[in-house]
Amino acid sequence: MSRLWCELAWLGGEQAEAGVVIDLAGDRIATVESGVAAPPPGAERLPGVTLPGLANVHSHAFQRALRGRTHAGTGSFWTWREQMYAAAAGLDPDRCLALARATFAEMALAGVTVVGEFHYVHHQPGGAPYDDPNAMGKALLEAAAEVGIRITLLDACYLHGGIGVEPNEVQRRFSDGSAERWATRVAELPDGPTARVGAAIHSVRAVDPESAATVAAWAREREAPLHAHVSEQPAENEACLAAYGRTPVALLAGAGALSERFTAVHATHLADGDLELLGSARAACCLCPTTERDLADGIGPAGALARAGAPLCLGSDSNAVIDLFEEARAVELDERLATRVRGHHAASALLRAATATGNERLGWREGGRIAPGALADLVTVSLDGVRLAGTDAAHAVESLVFAATAADVRHVTVGGRAVVRDGAHVTLDVAGELRAALGAHAP
Repeated sequence: MSRLWCELAWLGGEQAEAGVVIDLAGDRIATVESGVAAPPPGAERLPGVTLPGLANVHSHAFQRALRGRTHAGTGSFWTWREQMYAAAAGLDPDRCLALARATFAEMALAGVTVVGEFHYVHHQPGGAPYDDPNAMGKALLEAAAEVGIRITLLDACYLHGGIGVEPNEVQRRFSDGSAERWATRVAELPDGPTARVGAAIHSVRAVDPESAATVAAWAREREAPLHAHVSEQPAENEACLAAYGRTPVALLAGAGALSERFTAVHATHLADGDLELLGSARAACCLCPTTERDLADGIGPAGALARAGAPLCLGSDSNAVIDLFEEARAVELDERLATRVRGHHAASALLRAATATGNERLGWREGGRIAPGALADLVTVSLDGVRLAGTDAAHAVESLVFAATAADVRHVTVGGRAVVRDGAHVTLDVAGELRAALGAHAP
């Protein structure tokens, strides 16, 4: 058993607690005690604010290669998508491993202890499977293991290039041909101590209603997480209404997808009835504000979703930015811009979105909290830098959400094992990994 003494720790309430001792037993938290003024003998001292590990619920690791290369000029999501397809076309398992390892290592430095990797580049160029049909997915699982963070591999079913449209040359890499063949392939992916496999319906553009029902049934039978891109673009909604007479959310409800295990990613352009469907099912919404604003997608109805009963969680999506503190505050600040009213989301609620809710929606219900029996996944944020200097227990939660950045993370523990110490990864030169991976995979 090891013992930690935290100068401040966030235990899930409105304020941080001072002098918190956390005893670890293996990969779990054994005991938690507040109000301990000085470190007990033998305890590791953690100055700053310690909080549960951050959950990055929606990531496409390979899109990290696009950072700084797709931001100039005019356009929209649809023009950006062509640049993304060009990056996807150059992937193979070795490049996927190198790029994902570097990207996941950057996440670890940012305090992410579990990532939901929304995976759809499955096959060789042209669509033929690799000798191991799960070679790409296994590369992602290996990357997370080498970095030392948890992963939920959200293997995405992707069958069509649009509603009623055959996949194009790049999209053929994404398709298994049918939902049944998708299910057969995904059933061979392994879970592990720090890895779990979930399901994804890429979108209503890429998966027809009957196939969506097959994917939903697969996830339901295994009690696995199920995610989908939902209403990211008005054009998606218009096409869905024209083809099926229903919104994407209503289509997914009809396919049996909505439940407490379902997470709608983006949900930027929802109808009023969509809010009720998601909220009544206790389906979550994963907001990815840095990507949504980068792609000019729009500002989602975060407040309305929360009021309807749909829990919120956060993702870095395209990885143009990897900073869950920025994603958290953007939920509130973007809504202030849209409504010209302040105070939609409490800072503590935004931290829960980044921790407990995110862990839960990736299938790690035992994570995301500092409590006996919880996973020993912890992040410590320094108060020594200019952004957080002078922070005390009464103001730590607001300061973390509205001022901290990934650069303030000093220590990260996953399953009781140190992954980041003093702001550096314990085994990897992360900047060197990124330089090497991006140099070999420049789009």
